[in-house]
Amino acid sequence: MSSDHVIILITTVTAILSYSSLSNALLHSGSVSHGISESDYFLTTNELWFNQTLDHFSPYDHRKFRQRYFEFMDYFRAPDGPVFMIICGEGPCSGIAKDYITKSLNVKLNRSSGDSDNPWFFFGVSYPGALSAWFRLKFPHLTCGSLASSAVVRAVRDFSEFDQQISESAGQECKAALQETNKLLELGLKVKAKAVKSLFNATELGVDADFLFFTADAAVMAFQYGNPDKLCVPLVEAKKNGIDLVETYSKYVRDYCIGVWGLRARMYNRRNLRNTVVTADSTYRLWWFQVCTELAYFQVAPSNDSVRSHQINTEYHLDLCKSLFGRSVYPKVDATNLFYGGDRIAATKIIFTNGSQDPWRHASKQTSSPELPSYTMDCHNCGHGADLRGCPQAPIVIEGKSNNCSSPDAVNKVRQHMVKHIDLWLSECRGSTRSSM
Repeated sequence: MSSDHVIILITTVTAILSYSSLSNALLHSGSVSHGISESDYFLTTNELWFNQTLDHFSPYDHRKFRQRYFEFMDYFRAPDGPVFMIICGEGPCSGIAKDYITKSLNVKLNRSSGDSDNPWFFFGVSYPGALSAWFRLKFPHLTCGSLASSAVVRAVRDFSEFDQQISESAGQECKAALQETNKLLELGLKVKAKAVKSLFNATELGVDADFLFFTADAAVMAFQYGNPDKLCVPLVEAKKNGIDLVETYSKYVRDYCIGVWGLRARMYNRRNLRNTVVTADSTYRLWWFQVCTELAYFQVAPSNDSVRSHQINTEYHLDLCKSLFGRSVYPKVDATNLFYGGDRIAATKIIFTNGSQDPWRHASKQTSSPELPSYTMDCHNCGHGADLRGCPQAPIVIEGKSNNCSSPDAVNKVRQHMVKHIDLWLSECRGSTRSSM
């Protein structure tokens, strides 16, 4: 393969209708590098800046702000090599990570002479994956295509499919252990709330339902990021051997969710989320505003056989939104899906990819067509963004490696399809008239 592309990573501006926090089970982008040195984790951390328009919709507002981006030029072949635009997360962006795109995706191009315009191709995972798809939808003349990995393009009010996937991925034994653990947590909150919360480093959560949302998200992380055995093996063993399930579960939360991923109770603390002073935690409030006004993704307990507390229902989410932003706030899910098309997006040349164990795939596009191919990587630990980030996702696996997937072939075959589509669409882009970025 030829090495002929430039990689640009840009921080996300969440104003496409108008990050992500673990409070909605989308991982804070900064947490993935927890405990990893910059030289090991990043290809580059050199910051670059440009003047960005503050309000793209008002003809009278000419204010600008400085927006940060990063670029990696080692593989770029001037003057007409392709530009891969990687949309970062909704939280702090620290550089271009060594993932599958940056290390391995060097695409052969059929060059046409005399055309020096650089073709652009957009990439994103999770909410940035949705942004990647929406950019292609709204500005097809500016890009040759996009990869929408685990892209949550369908806004959902009552997202019961989320927990249904968790139950399916967990299997009967683990699901039963989770359900019993939830009952014990609910009982414990009634008789010794502070002691129970202290086991999870979460005594600051004064609202019991917020604590139960925190513990539900902790369980989700094991499946979403391809580490189901981290949770299920000790929990099932504890249930079989009569060991305290709450103690076992709290150890998983402390060691894995808090210790590895950087999960913190403050992400669920209403007092913290109501704070309008700009701090490092502001991304959580910003994400919740977007959730509460446009996207919802309300993870609610299914009517039966739920793995989370039934206290986490639609009313809980709406109450949280009102608590943070006022009584007039309500997620306009139908308007969002009408504007972008949801999982029936009317676009072309977008690759959709999902992991079979990722609960977020039910907010993505899972039906395939020639112009909108969709692929599912089917394996025991194929989670969120497995095509680009590998599996399992954790700081110990930072380069999108597929050899740690339970079925590496399942991931590699999808990657081969991705490269073929990108190769074809970039070549077609070369042969057509296209506006420059």
